[in-house]
Amino acid sequence: MKAAVLDAAEKRLRIEERPRPVPGPGQLLLRVRACGVCRTDLHILEGELPPLRERLIPGHQIVGEIVEGGSPNMPEGSRVGLSWIGGTDGECPYCRRGMENLCDAPLFTGYTVDGGYAEYAVARRDFVFPLPAELDDLHAAPLLCAGIIGYRSLRVAGVEPGDKVGLFGFGASAHLAIAVLQFWGCRVFVSTRGEQHRALARSLGADWVGGEGDPPPEALDRAVTFAPSGDVVLAALASLRKGGVVAINAIHLDRIPEFDYDKLLWGERQIRSVANMTRRDAREFLAIAAKIRLKPRVTVFALDRANEALQAVKSDAINGAGVLVP
Repeated sequence: MKAAVLDAAEKRLRIEERPRPVPGPGQLLLRVRACGVCRTDLHILEGELPPLRERLIPGHQIVGEIVEGGSPNMPEGSRVGLSWIGGTDGECPYCRRGMENLCDAPLFTGYTVDGGYAEYAVARRDFVFPLPAELDDLHAAPLLCAGIIGYRSLRVAGVEPGDKVGLFGFGASAHLAIAVLQFWGCRVFVSTRGEQHRALARSLGADWVGGEGDPPPEALDRAVTFAPSGDVVLAALASLRKGGVVAINAIHLDRIPEFDYDKLLWGERQIRSVANMTRRDAREFLAIAAKIRLKPRVTVFALDRANEALQAVKSDAINGAGVLVP
């Protein structure tokens, strides 16, 4: 098969011919139909997440067709999705408490095991999700991480229907979260750099859109940050009413600067981090996405252009989400 392989030393993907993977017990072989391009892939490429393998196929937003290992519930030929968490031990204290996103020994698709920047991939049968017919391949791929983790971020922030919610940064994840917030009847305030992203937020019906340093015109109930910047976390915190919550949607953060406790955090304001996702998050979000027929803005790249796709993510040149098609 053809695959985009990361050489950790060179920090670059190379298109190579690799043996087609062979599924083991409890695994499926998937023919990759589409794979979303995530900022986490960029963190892996550039070493901001420490390399765990010398040679790796990245990619964890996989839409695939089962070609081996199907079951009566998911027969061969079925279309399924695979996300960032590719497996858990099921036995650690977190898994036993229903907190599998915090598992002590997880498998991460496209990080600890090979992912979907390839023509084929293997996956644990119990960590794939049947995809509703309402979601086509290209538009389903970004939902499988950007969408699910955005949904979890709203839950971690404690969003309730009708809340005033700030989205700080407006890329692949935020432009999907806004659709869920509108489904819940929330008012949405977007603060982001780049006129292209601000125009996208306006086109999707945000109630207010401002630049990176512009404070929202009203105190917010909840906020979610999508940029890997501590400065953005403080901007979101400064926008909250008393008792409000900021959820940090970032697997990597540069730092959080020193700040004035009395002005920013006092008043039972909270900062929470978002770590990974659960299968329950995926099922709930995909059901909402199918109901509202959620269609992300996508830019399509051939597998041969995987490096170009990642650099487009880095430079914010993609308005919405990037998707690789083998």
